[in-house]
Amino acid sequence: MGDPYLRIHIELGGLDPAAAEEACFAAGALSVTLSDSADDPVLEPAPGKTPLWPTTRLSALFAPGSSGPTLSAALSIALDLSEGAVSHDLLDDRPWEREWLSDFHPMQFGRRLWVRPGGQAIDARGAVVLELDPGLAFGTGTHPTTALCLEWLDGFPLAGISVLDFGCGSGILALAALALGAGHALAVDIDPQALLATAQNAERNQLIDRLEAGLPEVAGGRSFDLVLANILAGPLVELADSLSEAVKPGGRIVLSGLLEDQASGVARAYAAHFEMKPPVAREGWVLLEGVRRGGSATIGPC
Repeated sequence: MGDPYLRIHIELGGLDPAAAEEACFAAGALSVTLSDSADDPVLEPAPGKTPLWPTTRLSALFAPGSSGPTLSAALSIALDLSEGAVSHDLLDDRPWEREWLSDFHPMQFGRRLWVRPGGQAIDARGAVVLELDPGLAFGTGTHPTTALCLEWLDGFPLAGISVLDFGCGSGILALAALALGAGHALAVDIDPQALLATAQNAERNQLIDRLEAGLPEVAGGRSFDLVLANILAGPLVELADSLSEAVKPGGRIVLSGLLEDQASGVARAYAAHFEMKPPVAREGWVLLEGVRRGGSATIGPC
């Protein structure tokens, strides 16, 4: 590995983040990151809004060999900050694109399903193993919403059914459904990187012949036995009509990515089309399941 990078930290307080970013880039910063200085999560901003935390820290990365004391002093003067508001440290060079692997280990969901990074062995009789590299897309199973969906899939009779994974990220839900016996899955996302990651993960698991991936419009006018949408409460409500229409009569919808106090509102948005089951919660997050009205259920117990 190369020499360590210099990292400058600025406690912004009431300072304009844009001005601080501009000063850092003017001083030669390679990148700038804003983070929460306390514990004030921003969970779901309104469309078009990018709110910051009440107490925000800026971290700027500079090339190896840069002088921490010199840059810290220069930024303190440029931004009219007290000496204690600016600090610096060194950051060892590492293969950052693979750094997520340090926290990603084989995980079991339900009775049979395992998700693992490449090359790690699973010693479990009857295991259904999904090998995953999310790349730059969201979804490894470590988040409670994804874990809830994976456990639901492990406990549901999927043999031969059709699946829509709306907002697929890494493709983890569509591919888990296929590995557990689904006949065909369509994975859609607005992010081309997610579609690329999904296709690569399908190839890795020899599931590409039963997977289709594309932008959301690919799903238009089609219906499925099971629709999975692990996104956010706001989009789930906005998309209620189109997602409902994508479920065959008697089919299922599984919704996640919402907080416990959002569950009732999301359930109401789907109640006209579905018999909604009681929510399943974990660590403050919720999964909702519904059975589509208008036909007898052809898959699974009601």
